[in-house]
Amino acid sequence: MLSQEDIALVCNGRCGDPFALLGLHRDAHDQAWVRTFLPGASAVTVIGGKDARQLGKLLRRHADGFFEGPVALAAGKGQAAYRLHITWADGQTQVAEDPYRFGPLLGEVDAWLLAEGTHLRPYEVLGSTPRTHEGVTGTGFAVWAPNASSVSVVGDFNHWRGACHPMRLRRECGVWELFIPGVASGARYKYELHSAFGQRLPQKADPMARAAERRPATASIVAALPAPVPRSTARQAANALGAPISIYEVHLGSWRRKPEDGNRWLNWDELADTLIPYAAGLGFSHLELLPISEHPFDGSWGYQPLGLYAPTSRFGDPAGFSRFVEKAHAAGLGVILDWVPSHFPTDAHGLGLFDGTHLYEYADPREGYHPDWNTLICNLGRTEVRNFLIGNALYWLERFGIDGLRVDAVASMLYRDYSRKPGEWIPNVRGGRENLEAISFLKRLNEVVGVERSEAITLAEESTAFPAVSRPTYAGGLGFHYKWNMGWMHDTLAYMARDPIHRSHHQSELSFGLVYAFNENFVLPLSHDEVVHGKGSLLGKMPGDRWQQFANLRAYYGFMWGHPGKKLMFMGCEFAQAREWNHDSSLDWHLLGDPAHAGVQRLVTDLNALQRSLPALHQRDFSADGFEWIDHQDNARSLLAFVRHGEAPAHPVLVLCNFTPTVHRGLRIGVPRQGQWIERLNTDSSHYGGSNIGTVAAQAEPIAEHGRRQSILVNLPPLACVFFEWTH
Repeated sequence: MLSQEDIALVCNGRCGDPFALLGLHRDAHDQAWVRTFLPGASAVTVIGGKDARQLGKLLRRHADGFFEGPVALAAGKGQAAYRLHITWADGQTQVAEDPYRFGPLLGEVDAWLLAEGTHLRPYEVLGSTPRTHEGVTGTGFAVWAPNASSVSVVGDFNHWRGACHPMRLRRECGVWELFIPGVASGARYKYELHSAFGQRLPQKADPMARAAERRPATASIVAALPAPVPRSTARQAANALGAPISIYEVHLGSWRRKPEDGNRWLNWDELADTLIPYAAGLGFSHLELLPISEHPFDGSWGYQPLGLYAPTSRFGDPAGFSRFVEKAHAAGLGVILDWVPSHFPTDAHGLGLFDGTHLYEYADPREGYHPDWNTLICNLGRTEVRNFLIGNALYWLERFGIDGLRVDAVASMLYRDYSRKPGEWIPNVRGGRENLEAISFLKRLNEVVGVERSEAITLAEESTAFPAVSRPTYAGGLGFHYKWNMGWMHDTLAYMARDPIHRSHHQSELSFGLVYAFNENFVLPLSHDEVVHGKGSLLGKMPGDRWQQFANLRAYYGFMWGHPGKKLMFMGCEFAQAREWNHDSSLDWHLLGDPAHAGVQRLVTDLNALQRSLPALHQRDFSADGFEWIDHQDNARSLLAFVRHGEAPAHPVLVLCNFTPTVHRGLRIGVPRQGQWIERLNTDSSHYGGSNIGTVAAQAEPIAEHGRRQSILVNLPPLACVFFEWTH
């Protein structure tokens, strides 16, 4: 029989080795004994595993519900099957399986791969998984907490009492595991941990949970592992460097709401029925969703996630998200997720001090605390943390069929002194400012994605001059497919905000981006960051009266779609939302009743169609031979002229931009080919709200201009961008 000290460990929820104390054991005479802890039980009888034959009645050894006694199981049976017949204090009876009669969940190979930090898919063996184990249905729980002295599963199935379900430690990998019979999908749970010094820690959500409660509740929810999504050659083609990629960036909680229903969010199926046809109808190729991993604070927009493996419950369950992605692909839309491996919030139920130690974060605040966001920084020097994050990337790509991950705040990962003053950061082992662990992690991430899910893409939000971000790792790069061009966004928006009378002094803000345009595979972003925190809307940045504001914005969009690089536009910008974005309210859809706003929406639709239909506007986005300046030095008139080239036999496209309110009639422009040049899109068209000045077609003449032997005469409208396609 157990000592009172051991019984007290169980009853107090501090049992670090429950399988040594609970379940079936044999004494020196091979007599079988069963021990169980069942708070609220008045009597417990052990019965046969396949029948109700009574094997022995257990004795109460502790008032809290510890029972123990000999049972009639034949010698040498080891962990024989049996069940517990329980009489509760209210007289109700129940027949239940004993969690402590089951063998381990983790296989030996999985355990060692987790220990090495080389398990590519830790989500398959960690977290909570409904399953059949040794012929019994229930849920297997497994959590990494190597420095805890004890870990228990608590949930609505055990009245949130940690003493009921202490877990087994797999010492080779620091993982605690337990199979609990009868627990099914939908059950709520957390982990209760004691530190190495016996301190009870705040109850923790499961880092690998596949579902979670909606805030302000914080429990994890048992959910089945989604089935793998087959690989797709069609998606690989749509994500390729030479594809016409135009991304619609969306914050799902504020794209559209239901004011008639308490201003609630749309759920996954409602979003699939509205957002997907809307974005596809505008001609976008991809949706990019601000982070959808579970997060406690709406105001973080998802950028402070705690449940990296759980699609947020704000919009429904994980199955709903799977349906959303399937419908997006069926409509020809790719899905990109904002992904945040750089930091996480300090909420007590989260990853911080998970097992009483700095398990997921760096211990030194000069490495492990982010002053800008009041968050903790992932310890990317720890193999298990890298494994956790890379496994998460594969989880979204393989189990939901996500097309790509836009990695947030890469600049903050690359540099140890990012947003820190002298003395607030620690140099790397070589004495430099680069974060060598983060660099290694990002390379490994991109290599794994490239091998395991080659059709998927990764995009870096990176705002520094760090070299070769979107170059292969074998060539010395970080391995991303694409990089956001933050410099282009900053410079061009600064230019567009200027009164046209002053633009002649700042022509380089438009042209400078072409100096480095082919150093990386760039995405040109007009993202959510440009329409928040007092920056106003894009329309609000434009100078002039109302007509000129809309004309400026249309010209800017034309320049953007003509410029080399893939395109990204935040929701609302496609119809010139007039106010700053507010994450707590819907977009101002009523504005589409205004012809000027509707005209901008039509323009974006036509720009996307133009990008798709003209190979010159997408095939060589990242090659210098796909771009040719005609004139970028006409500062006095704020004119730009350039040509885009595709792969033969693609026709070249001439792009002319006028960033003043002056009309230029009979303007002579040098062109690289003889023949006819046809106007394909004019942002000044009355269809979009413009003055309808333009040139239907222009025939090249043997008159030299701009260093070319031939030229055309055009009427260039005010504050406009015009596209001409060479035809013959």
